Amino acid sequence: MTRLSAKRLFGFVAAAVLLAVQPAHAQSILRDAETEQLLNDMSAPLITAAGLRPRDVQIVLVNDDSINAFVAGGQVVFVHSGTLQAATSANEVQGVIAHELGHIAGGHVPLGGAAGKEATGITLVSLLVGVATMLAGGGAAGAGVMAAGQQAAMGKYLAFSRAQEASTDAAGAKYLATAGITGKGYLSFFKKMQQLEYRYGITRKVEFLLDHPVSSERIANLTEAMETDKAWNKPSDPAIEERFKRVQAKLDGYLLPPAQALQKYPEGDDSIYAHYARAYAWHRSGYPAKADAEGAALLRAKPDDPYFQEIVGQILLEAGKPKAALAPLKAATEGSRSNPLIATTYGHALIATEDPANYPVARQILRVAVARDDRNPFAWQQLGTIYELTGDDARAALATAERASMTGDARTAVSRARYAMAGIPKNTPDWIRAQDIAMTAQDTVDTEKKKKK
Repeated sequence: MTRLSAKRLFGFVAAAVLLAVQPAHAQSILRDAETEQLLNDMSAPLITAAGLRPRDVQIVLVNDDSINAFVAGGQVVFVHSGTLQAATSANEVQGVIAHELGHIAGGHVPLGGAAGKEATGITLVSLLVGVATMLAGGGAAGAGVMAAGQQAAMGKYLAFSRAQEASTDAAGAKYLATAGITGKGYLSFFKKMQQLEYRYGITRKVEFLLDHPVSSERIANLTEAMETDKAWNKPSDPAIEERFKRVQAKLDGYLLPPAQALQKYPEGDDSIYAHYARAYAWHRSGYPAKADAEGAALLRAKPDDPYFQEIVGQILLEAGKPKAALAPLKAATEGSRSNPLIATTYGHALIATEDPANYPVARQILRVAVARDDRNPFAWQQLGTIYELTGDDARAALATAERASMTGDARTAVSRARYAMAGIPKNTPDWIRAQDIAMTAQDTVDTEKKKKK
């Protein structure tokens, strides 16, 4: 799937060949325990159907309100938050994920890179010929050569991309069928895309400008095969759909402008979803009492729900009440089987109490959190803080090195890792980890220096 926008569809220049997908590191990633668990559970049968292992594939939520999903190398599917918010059902999102898994299983990212290089080569040749023509005095002719070369390069690349998308559409349908999941959501999501195309006036007449087939063609190609599949009339998993509605409400409350969220979920609405959305919206608006009331309503409905306990604790913590936040966050951590994201928030609350008696527990919880999920910079920051507060400067430096390495700050990673090695007993696991970071980060620094020469 690709983002639909007039600029993306019609504003092509030669550089677009190299920028077909925005790098993942340039995106803002959203981390939420409940949302990640849902995405993992709803994608697991599809990942297996694609011949991959669920433990090897990550579904990552990107903070972007556009309807989009993409892969950018490795076994990672990036889904924009706008896709979840615009979807009518979890089954629609499963269709999106199934499609992106087709790109991974088909090895399309490496293939796309090769196609891009080929197209770029064509463009560069045309530029050289065009410049030579212009220098010889034929300015208009030279410009024409350059424009024609760029158009040929882009046409070749886009034709390749459209072929990939068509094969991936079929792969997505196959994975849904193999997993025994109805394809109704897959088709209904394409119909949403079709409505967006109509809005921008996109028809088959301009298909040569697109990096994917028009949605009407995709729908036509998939409908017959999917309607005859034995899973076509099978209802989508009701438990997954219920969880999806909760996640949608949470995202709305967290991401929409508060006034818009409150309009979508008015105070007269006593559903779980409305309380969830309003708890975040009121909290973001600076109305702690109203946010607390919504959290209390959630706990009255489901006292043992770890995600409801989490939001109540989070609101209290961010309102400057860390001691009051401890009980719900502890319950959330235990109820979620020490989910690393929730445990990190609990560890943060323990530190925020500024009570040294809480520091040993915070240290233990945060060490477990980073061991189970080492891609959370905030967790490393909190672990570094607790090390510093307890006088372990060497491991505080190691935590900083971990965070710097993760965020691409190679110079800080090198210096902090070397400081850690000087203070941690040699050949222990922490010392070996510090050595690994120092060596890897130094290689990055050296490579950057060579590029600048």
